[in-house]
Amino acid sequence: MAAAGGPPGVRERGNVSDAVGVVLVSACAVWSLVTAAGRQGRPEGVLLAVLAVAAGYACGRITGTLLPVAAPGASAVAGLVIAATAPPAAPGPDLASPLGDAGATAALLALSTGAACTAAWAAEQPPLRLALRSLAAGIVVAAAALESTAGVVACASVLLYSLAADRMRRRGLGLAGLGAAPVVVAGLALAVTKDVLPDGLTASLEGQLTQHRVLLWRDALDLAGQEPFLGVGPGRFGELSPTVAQTLATDGRPHSAPLQAAAEQGLVGVGLLAAVFCWILYALWRSPRATPVALTAGAALTALALMALVGNVLSFTTVTVGGGLLAGLATSRAWGDEFAHDFADAQERSGGEGCTEGR
Repeated sequence: MAAAGGPPGVRERGNVSDAVGVVLVSACAVWSLVTAAGRQGRPEGVLLAVLAVAAGYACGRITGTLLPVAAPGASAVAGLVIAATAPPAAPGPDLASPLGDAGATAALLALSTGAACTAAWAAEQPPLRLALRSLAAGIVVAAAALESTAGVVACASVLLYSLAADRMRRRGLGLAGLGAAPVVVAGLALAVTKDVLPDGLTASLEGQLTQHRVLLWRDALDLAGQEPFLGVGPGRFGELSPTVAQTLATDGRPHSAPLQAAAEQGLVGVGLLAAVFCWILYALWRSPRATPVALTAGAALTALALMALVGNVLSFTTVTVGGGLLAGLATSRAWGDEFAHDFADAQERSGGEGCTEGR
């Protein structure tokens, strides 16, 4: 019974993880209001994103407990349908690239692949597990059919990482490797923005990112330098960016979540954004679910984080809800495991008297 309920202390560690998450998410909402005060800032976008993540996470914890296989499987199908039926992006600079509005499609497909693979690992029947993995492979094909290069790369990476996760005995090492990937990409993005890389490498990266995006990033750094602590206020990047002012069609964002946070909410905003991602990895590390489930969800959420570093995917409510939902599914406790854990605790408190009487 103790084995079924998870290792001793799992529930206590889970409570600590949940408490930390509540504090961080609340801090993100409060800080957006602080930085908006007296600056004509518009914190509605940040507040909506925070609410979407929290709602998705809560829904994932509940449905993952009641339906550990059906819930992620249905989420994968829903994400695929939304990505495939979403209206095309509006015309404008950068929006035709895989990291503009189309980045939301790539992010949804990556999260759907992670959900399908999570459901496959939770399934006990081999035919059902095979069907769910076939669904994950089908999402990769769907990404190719939708001409989403970023989606194909992200979905294939999540699928391959999920298949390899069964051989990883220590989830901490796997999650640490996933956590290092955004740090490397963020460093490269910052180096491109500051133009400190060799000319050939800079030209190659700018060709992939587009010069317009790099100019937006430089504007964000300039604004962050002007107000390093509080930023210029949520939602004000579009008003103060020279590049945005010279562009006819634009969404008014720098297409980088950390740079947007730095420009609009200062270094504290960047720190909170990074802390939320670290908390998600910590919650997956302490998750009572099997290691392949935690690592698969970690891979999908890392893919989302990488796209957020160089795109505006967190500006889409469907993406933020999907990210929170997958995190909640992967950190939920199956209903049977919860019952077993409670039964084991009761037996331990009673000193095994019930078992003695039964014998």
